This record gives sequence, C-alpha cells and structure tokens, in this order.
Amino acid sequence: MSHVAKEKQKLLNRLKRLRGQLEAIERAVEADAECARVLQQATACRGALDGFIAEVIEDHIREHMIDPTVGPNDPRTQAGEELVAIVHAYLT
Repeated sequence: MSHVAKEKQKLLNRLKRLRGQLEAIERAVEADAECARVLQQATACRGALDGFIAEVIEDHIREHMIDPTVGPNDPRTQAGEELVAIVHAYLT
C-alpha cells in the first residue's frame, strides 16, 4: 500500500481528529448528556470516518487503477475519475 505511505501524514491527521471526536462522545455519555447531543457527535464521527475511508479509496484508485502514462481523455482515466466522484458522493 505505497499510496498510504505517500498520504500518511494526512491520514494520520484525520485519524487523530476522529479519535478526538470519539473521546468527545465518550465524555458526553459519561456525563449523561442529552441524547440529541450524543447523536450529533456520533453522526459527526461517522462522517469523519466516511471521509477517511473515501480518502483511502481515492488514493487506491489513483495509484492502482488510473494509469498515469495516459492522458486525461483516456476512457480508463475518465472511468477512474468517475469512480472517485461516486465514492465521494456516497461517503462524504
């Protein structure tokens, strides 16, 4: 997974933010916070995890599926870019 190594710091930063969000949920539950507050934090956390997953999938597509030697008008490049757009539409 060389593409992960290239984007390592960006991914680690996302994970650190995600950890902070999880800890906030834990504190809210421990403090008997209102359900709406806990749910709001949980959905924000889910969104952050979806964003992380989308980044890893996008990096994978760009590294392993799109041939950098062909131009942007190549059908394979266009299909790869369309797949990236679909992933982001569903996960972010």
